Amino acid sequence: MHDLLPEDEALWRFVRDTAERVARLFDYRLISTPIVEDSHVFLRTVGDESDIVSKEMYLFDDRGGDHLALRPEGTAAVARAYLEHGMASRPQPVRLCYFGPMFRYDRPQAGRYRQLWQFGVECIGDASPSADVEVIELQRTLYEELGLGDLKLRINSIGTAETRRRYVEALRSHLEPHVATLSRDSQRRFETNVLRILDSKEDAEHPALQSVPSILDYLDEGDEAHFTEVRALLDTLHVTYEVDPRIVRGLDYYARTVWEFEPAGAGGQSTVGAGGRYDGLIELLGGPHTPGVGFATGIERIMLNLKDRPTAVEAPRVDLYVAPLGEAVNGAAMHAARRARAAGFAVRAGFPGRGMRAHFRAAESANARFIAIVGENEATRDVVQLKPLDVTDAEQREVAFDHLAEALR
Repeated sequence: MHDLLPEDEALWRFVRDTAERVARLFDYRLISTPIVEDSHVFLRTVGDESDIVSKEMYLFDDRGGDHLALRPEGTAAVARAYLEHGMASRPQPVRLCYFGPMFRYDRPQAGRYRQLWQFGVECIGDASPSADVEVIELQRTLYEELGLGDLKLRINSIGTAETRRRYVEALRSHLEPHVATLSRDSQRRFETNVLRILDSKEDAEHPALQSVPSILDYLDEGDEAHFTEVRALLDTLHVTYEVDPRIVRGLDYYARTVWEFEPAGAGGQSTVGAGGRYDGLIELLGGPHTPGVGFATGIERIMLNLKDRPTAVEAPRVDLYVAPLGEAVNGAAMHAARRARAAGFAVRAGFPGRGMRAHFRAAESANARFIAIVGENEATRDVVQLKPLDVTDAEQREVAFDHLAEALR
């Protein structure tokens, strides 16, 4: 887990604010679910052989004996809230977005931590390909607005449960002669859930995985029609994409359309965000059959990509630095700072005990636009000496406390 330091705060805020603004453009409304959930919300939905359950969830019993989990992902929690609060009675689909921390006991790496922040959207209650494309378009728009418009979109269809049953039989037959040469993790998955081997990072370049049959050849008529319409709508919107039959997603509740966004030329570990359709999720939580589709994107992974390229994000600035020249004038300086703050200006108050040169260094360190100097002469007359710091050789001028906000404007 890691700290967000002040020097990264502006970029973090830029990503968060952009995500929330783009979500509003598509009329997705904010929902916030608890960081701690009943563990069954995830154990019943993401699959026993998913990495989240088998290796990554933080599980614990509380003092009352309830089995709880730190939230490892957002979709199941949002689906639980949809069901618990009777959102099926609202006009469908229900469009929701979230922004918050998730927790996974994962191997830390660049842009991936055990506490990770995610932004995600969920469109629940519509089974049409149009819903898939709206969510993809929202995600693509977000990346464009952030300055990551060159991310590559890869899409696939994993069909329905019956599709995957037929495909799993073919995949098992293909991989069986090569099991002994796969990693230990893939050997375990061959016995428990062979489809998960396609997620393996260790065996990604193994010849047997490079030559696996395509799941697209096993889609039924409904699956194929759905995927054809998704691609046609993306083409209509001039969204560039690549069909990649290897994308299966890591959670059991996905069905039909799945996708990932990643930097051009990067591997799977560099995925910035991913999503898919999950028509059986709410049934796993005890509700009626309810279609849904959504995506999640990692904030740290976005920031890592933004740091590699120029951005328009400016460091926070202070409008005014107030410099008291001595203990006797500190109260007057604090009054000047209060006047400016009341008018909406960001003010850093210097403390007495520093000389003029030290105050100017502090003002420059704060990236202040102006400095207001308060000496004994100024304090007795309720005025400051106001000097711009953005202009070379700018002259200072005397300004009364009552007119300080006007002078700053």
